[in-house]
Amino acid sequence: MFRHRSLIICLALLGVLFLNAAAEAQKSMTVQVREGQLRATPSHFGKITAKTYYGDQVTVLEEKGDWKRVSVEDGKGQGWMHGSALTSKRTVLKAGRSRAGTSVSQDEIALAGKGFSEEVEKEYRKNNANLDYAWINRMETIVISPRQMENFIEDGRLVLRNEGGRP
Repeated sequence: MFRHRSLIICLALLGVLFLNAAAEAQKSMTVQVREGQLRATPSHFGKITAKTYYGDQVTVLEEKGDWKRVSVEDGKGQGWMHGSALTSKRTVLKAGRSRAGTSVSQDEIALAGKGFSEEVEKEYRKNNANLDYAWINRMETIVISPRQMENFIEDGRLVLRNEGGRP
């Protein structure tokens, strides 16, 4: 009788552990970058299959190193995103007013989410006055399309090691 009771208790505890593991595997996260990409493979070289935007909610389906296979809650699809583009903090963007009552831009909000602020930049510039920021400002205006990136990767036969790779 005691054996049966102990066995039942052990099975119940194992069941609870498995349920917790399954719940953890499918946790909800928020996109914390202005524009994120869902990729076909867990690699920065993976083909972009869809885009996500700051504040989008995703469900984590699987993890592979720093990469997470996610499903976008509004039906945009599934794909791999690098963990640095996601946060476990829930961000709620409220609709209603055409302009939010704030003096910061969407870019500044995304940077602040990464720990970079205008004050940090001013301090860095102050401590590194000899650096020329003109090229940095120019680089920030360059936009490269997913097709241009794919061509660059293919033409250069680039392969990242230990990142998830291609299918």
